[in-house]
Amino acid sequence: MDYNSSDSADSRRLEGIEAYVCGGKAVSREDALFLAGLSDIDALCDAADRIRMMFAGNAVDSCSIVNARSGLCSEDCKWCSQASRHHTGCDVYDYIGEAELMEAARRNQEAGIHRFSLVTSGKAVPKKDMPRFCEMFRRLSDETGLYLCASMGLVGLEEMKMLADAGVKRYHCNMETASSFFPTLCSSHTPEDKRATIRAARAAGLDVCSGGIIGMGETMEQRIEFAFELAELDVDSVPINILNPIPGTPLASTPLISEDEIIRTGAVFRFILPKKTIRFAGGRLRLSRESMLRMLRGGINGALMGDMLTTVSNRIDDDRRLFADAGLEF
Repeated sequence: MDYNSSDSADSRRLEGIEAYVCGGKAVSREDALFLAGLSDIDALCDAADRIRMMFAGNAVDSCSIVNARSGLCSEDCKWCSQASRHHTGCDVYDYIGEAELMEAARRNQEAGIHRFSLVTSGKAVPKKDMPRFCEMFRRLSDETGLYLCASMGLVGLEEMKMLADAGVKRYHCNMETASSFFPTLCSSHTPEDKRATIRAARAAGLDVCSGGIIGMGETMEQRIEFAFELAELDVDSVPINILNPIPGTPLASTPLISEDEIIRTGAVFRFILPKKTIRFAGGRLRLSRESMLRMLRGGINGALMGDMLTTVSNRIDDDRRLFADAGLEF
């Protein structure tokens, strides 16, 4: 994309769009494309940060995950190391041990992290296996003060109600990317399957976390399409992952997108999703500290902390210092 623009007219238009969003009105796709093309990235981020402050305050919404079932997934998602058709050497197990689970939960609670999620590989946790995971959630609910989340694939309303009864408050189901781009990356399920899962979570009274991965070959226009789809779904939390090309997956040789493009994406998402938690997620370890600070002062107000599913993230202590340097409360 050509990021050239004329400064004075663009500055006035940026101010007008910011005022429009701060007044509670939705940004248009035309304006979102304009924002993505601004030459002054600092002005864009500063405006996004003012919107963040107005609607979301100054606190970082923190969360952590544990890989509760790993590997042997039947799906063909091109980015994923846990698909059985991709030979990546990832760990394979059916259930996390309860001692390991509780240790991870307590460690995260002691670190001050607010939310904790069990994440499973596979298209969906079969109904016959759900009671065992619900037992884990009940123990977590009884023995910790963590806000519990679940990410267990494309499950239906009955399973969502089971999770809610076990103490789960939020369900995670990434839309991953724009619906127009998704079929180039996965053929074993569809965006509509994901929407049905999100509707089931809502019907069970759960909050919804849904975001995706940038840098998989999509255009900025498709990222904007994706953000508007998330706005239409009215999700509560939007994790932004940055593709970490994993050897053995079809996306292993995908060129890395620039830090400038990542920063722009986060800022534009804030304009489209002004009231939502927009969350640093996987892949951010490759960013410079300056870029992470610019994003935290450019619309981002959440972070997935600790180890990710199959990659390593920033250390929690390092993140604490990062948030403090950005002037955010943890």
